[in-house]
Amino acid sequence: MKIGVIGDDFTGSSDIALTLAQAGMRTVQYVDVPKTPAHADVEAGVVSLKSRSCAVEKAVEDSVHALQWLKKQGCELIIFKYCSTFDSTKTGNIGPVMDALIAELDCKDPVIVCPAFPATGRTIYQGHLYVFDQLLSESGMQNHPITPMTDPDIRRWLQHQTLHNVGHLPLNTLRSGGAREHMLKELANQRQPIVCDAVDDNDLIELANATKGFALMTGGSGIAIGLPALFGIAPAKSTQWHGEKGKALALSGSCSSTTLSQISHHERSGGAHLAISIPDLLNGKVDVQEVVDWGLKQTALPLVSTSAAPEQVKKLQQDLGAEHTASNIENFFGDVAKLACSQGVSRLISAGGETSGAIIQALSIEAMNIGPMIDPGVPALRVSDRGLTIALKSGNFGAEDFFEKANNILKGA
Repeated sequence: MKIGVIGDDFTGSSDIALTLAQAGMRTVQYVDVPKTPAHADVEAGVVSLKSRSCAVEKAVEDSVHALQWLKKQGCELIIFKYCSTFDSTKTGNIGPVMDALIAELDCKDPVIVCPAFPATGRTIYQGHLYVFDQLLSESGMQNHPITPMTDPDIRRWLQHQTLHNVGHLPLNTLRSGGAREHMLKELANQRQPIVCDAVDDNDLIELANATKGFALMTGGSGIAIGLPALFGIAPAKSTQWHGEKGKALALSGSCSSTTLSQISHHERSGGAHLAISIPDLLNGKVDVQEVVDWGLKQTALPLVSTSAAPEQVKKLQQDLGAEHTASNIENFFGDVAKLACSQGVSRLISAGGETSGAIIQALSIEAMNIGPMIDPGVPALRVSDRGLTIALKSGNFGAEDFFEKANNILKGA
C-alpha cells in the first residue's frame, strides 16, 4: 500500500477514494480499522471513521489507531481527510487529530491544510474558504446544527484547535513555482501546519508536486488529484462496474440546502417521498417496519427523510437536546437500512454524513469497492461481501437530480 487515508466520516472517505481510483490507484474503502492486513494488490487504503463530531479524545484515539494499521501496510504517505467545508468547532476535531498524527509519525515536514475541492466550488484564496462565490460563513454552513462554520479564515479557525502555529501558502507563490521553498521556510519559522490557497485543479496538482516525499497531508479530497502520479501511476481509463437489480431505497437525514433541493426535485419528478416528523420519531410514534413496508410497495424510487430546514432542526435540538435528537435520528436510519436489506433491498442511497455513518455501521459493512462517479465527490460503491450497491452523499454534494441518477448507476443502467 502506497497511500493511506484516514477519513473523518464515511461520505468524505468515499469521496477521496473516488479521486484516488479515478487517478489510477487500486483503492479500497474500509469501515473502521480492519482487523486483518490489506490485500497485497491494494495501492490506496481509505480507513473510514465516524470521528468528525464525536468527543475529541475519541476522534484522536480512533485516528491514531487507523494510522498504526496503515503504517503496518507499508504506506509511504498518510492523508488526514476532512470535509471541504472544514466542518469543525473551535475545539476540534480537525486540529487535535492533526496534532496527534504529527506526533505519532514524528513528522518533521511541513503539513499542508487544504480543504479545497474546485469541482464542487470549494476554493481557498488568501487563507479564506469559499463555496462558489460566497465566503464559507455566508454559504449556509454558518447554520449547520452540529458544526456551524462562522469564520471563513481557515488559518484563524485552525489556530483555535491546534497547539502549532499556523502558516500560509499564498496562491501567487504556489503558481510561481515557489511552494516547496515557501513551506520549508514556514516550517523553519515554527509554522508546521500550512493553509494552502488553491482555486483550480491545476493548483492542487502543483501542490502535490511540491509536497513529494512529505509524510503527512491534510485536506479535502481535492488534494489527492495529483498524488498517484508521484508514484508513477497513470489515470484509470475505465471502471469495471456491474449494478444490482431488485429494490432500492433512499434515506436522507441531511438538512443542507442542496439536499432539500434534491428532495423537492425528487417529488416533482414523480419519486415517492415519506417525510418523517422528528418529534414523532422522538416520541416513539414511528414504526420501522411500517416505514420499510411503505418503501417496498413503491414502484418509483422511495425516499424516506427527516430532512428539515436548519433553523427547524436547531430549534428541536434546543428543545429536546442535540445529542438525544441526533442519536435517535441516526438509530432510526440504521434500523431502517438493516431491516430493508434483510427484506430484499439491494441498492441504498444515503444523503448526509451522519446518516451514512449510521447506515454503514448498522449493516456491519467492513469494506467497499469503488465504482463510477455519480456526481463530483460521490462514487457508486459495492459492498465487498454481499450483493449490495450503495451511494453515500455528503449533504452539500450532488446535482438536483442526484437520487434518480444514483439509483440508475447503482443498478447498472
